[in-house]
Amino acid sequence: MGCSSDAMMGLASQVILGRWFMLFASFLIMSGAGATYVFGTYSKSIKSSLGYDQTHLNLLAFFKDLGANIGVFSGLIAEVAPTWLVLLLCAATNFSGYFLVWLSVTSRLPHPRLWMMSLFILIGANSQNFANTGVLVTCVNNFPHGRGILLGLLKGFTGLSGAVMTQLYLALYGNDSTSLILLIAWLPAALCLLFMFTIRVIHDDGDDDDNESSVFYHYLYVALVLALFSMIMTVLQKQTAFSHAGYVATATVICVMLFFPLVIAVKQELKLWRRRRRSMSTLEPPHPPPPEGVRIEKVAAKAKAKAKEKEKGRFFGDIRKRPERGRILGYCRHCLIGESLGYPTLTISTFVSLVSIWNFCGRVFAGFVSEILIDKYRLPRPLMIAGVLVLSAVGHMFIAFPFNGSVYVASVIVGFCFGAHLTLLYTIISEIFGLKHYATLFNCGQLASPVGSYVFNVRVSGALYDREALKQLAMKGITRESVKELTCLGTVCYRLSFIIMAAVAVFGAASTMVLVMRTSEFYKGDIYKKFKDENKNLQAENGMASNESERAEANQTDR
Repeated sequence: MGCSSDAMMGLASQVILGRWFMLFASFLIMSGAGATYVFGTYSKSIKSSLGYDQTHLNLLAFFKDLGANIGVFSGLIAEVAPTWLVLLLCAATNFSGYFLVWLSVTSRLPHPRLWMMSLFILIGANSQNFANTGVLVTCVNNFPHGRGILLGLLKGFTGLSGAVMTQLYLALYGNDSTSLILLIAWLPAALCLLFMFTIRVIHDDGDDDDNESSVFYHYLYVALVLALFSMIMTVLQKQTAFSHAGYVATATVICVMLFFPLVIAVKQELKLWRRRRRSMSTLEPPHPPPPEGVRIEKVAAKAKAKAKEKEKGRFFGDIRKRPERGRILGYCRHCLIGESLGYPTLTISTFVSLVSIWNFCGRVFAGFVSEILIDKYRLPRPLMIAGVLVLSAVGHMFIAFPFNGSVYVASVIVGFCFGAHLTLLYTIISEIFGLKHYATLFNCGQLASPVGSYVFNVRVSGALYDREALKQLAMKGITRESVKELTCLGTVCYRLSFIIMAAVAVFGAASTMVLVMRTSEFYKGDIYKKFKDENKNLQAENGMASNESERAEANQTDR
């Protein structure tokens, strides 16, 4: 009984402290880290309760994008602070920002000025960077070989969070978009606090490297079922009237699916636990120690390699020595910021949920497919960014020139492209610049987004929308002062805005081909060779240390 109890305690420790449980916790945190994607659902409540016009609302959307993309602070903090502190800051900024928004919308605070609401939303949205930094950087360090697939899954769950949040708030609060703000204030913060000590770098001993991809595919199947179920429920809820019990049942099924990856994690850790117990019971006799001269040479070579790596990995040194393809990558990212628009004319929860679901599909598709294309055909990963930009231009044109049902087609295309390019961007940064300062570098890759969001969303889209709304008021003989908020009706409201964004996306696709040419030779090689060699060296060192320990114990016993 005692032996069985010890074995169960060992298994429980293996699960809780293992990489796969850490990955499950990461999925949950990322599932709650997409509050910015449901802005279209609750923005109508902000607009009506505070009396904003479309330009004001688009300015709030800009600060939402600004907060979501200024991740340099979280990256710099992650360079010197433990991961748990990063996630603690995530919880603090998320709750404080969105809770203040909720207090303002529900009139529990005095009517805030526009700059105050902008600050509240910026703080809440900035929490997403702390979640991304704490989770993505840690997971890529724990699973460095299949980073394209892994980042696709993690960002996929973030993209799916919009649909998940929508179903949860319908089950908890009913069809009250104001209560959605309260939900996104406390739920993501609670998840970060619950798992902030679980998310950490776990050094792998190489026992499970060959099996990583197959386990990732199991997670993919669960995620695809979750996305498919969410999409079906979203369409059904649009077509038929759901009771509160129906919303509760739907949310319950979604929660069960979110926790199903825990079953996969436990199963995987159980395999590792059994394998290690078998290896401990059939230990090979210790190998004789290498000659003293060989050991000295190995130590010297190792010290020399570490010194070289330290020199190579200096923070600003790498930036100075990197080729121009890094700057090209930032420019290509800038050409896709039109995707960050909140689509204010389509703020119904159905559209937001569909965008969120296909956002997820784009993220996981880009991760898995780009990994396959590199492995089999050595195609540069930036080539997929060019394809995504062209496809996004098509989605913009469907909104500029709508037809019957085009909004649903556009939601599929826009959501898919937005999700795909994020996975590709983060993966390419890790491949070109390495993981030495990945926490800061991938956050720097997002800096172009708020600038483009301000230009396209506030100065272009918002201004053109208000101009058309004023024209419609003038035609009806109504003055601006007599209406509380500007509302534009018809396809003309956003036509020119989306034509401009489609043109910019096509231009961005053309410029991305420069990056494709610059990285073609790089992707023809084994981009993961460095990490495979490091793993082999780590296993060899662990094996040598284990043999020396066993030898010391044997000598002590003989004495």
